[in-house]
Amino acid sequence: MASPSRRLQTKPVITCFKSVLLIYTFIFWITGVILLAVGIWGKVSLENYFSLLNEKATNVPFVLIATGTVIILLGTFGCFATCRASAWMLKLYAMFLTLVFLVELVAAIVGFVFRHEGCFIKVMTIIESEMGVVAGISFGVACFQLIGIFLAYCLSRAITNNQYEIV
Repeated sequence: MASPSRRLQTKPVITCFKSVLLIYTFIFWITGVILLAVGIWGKVSLENYFSLLNEKATNVPFVLIATGTVIILLGTFGCFATCRASAWMLKLYAMFLTLVFLVELVAAIVGFVFRHEGCFIKVMTIIESEMGVVAGISFGVACFQLIGIFLAYCLSRAITNNQYEIV
């Protein structure tokens, strides 16, 4: 068991980790709300346009709605895990964030590999002309995910190592 002086030194660190992770989780949650809203808007307002493209494009709003819902649920779970300071919940949250990161990575690779296929040639031409911006945004999103994984793991480890108790 840690000495009282050591506990006093680690409590501010744990509080700082919790605060930063809560801010991160809130931003993550907001992105889920945005994806959900865009998916619903696309389904309600843009359904006619999607049906003109091809039958696979009509699934885009459903993918956005599902992704937004999953991110909202994961963000809510991350908030509970952080507030409760539960080491196992934080580790599970870090694993969920890792899965989201890997899915994003696979989607980016698939998008890059199949960038010349489909009926979105004009869109792809614009994206390719702005590849620096697209790459920068993709890198930023990936780094954001890695920061969340790192914060959740560090807080979990600090709680486990210092036997932190919620007062």
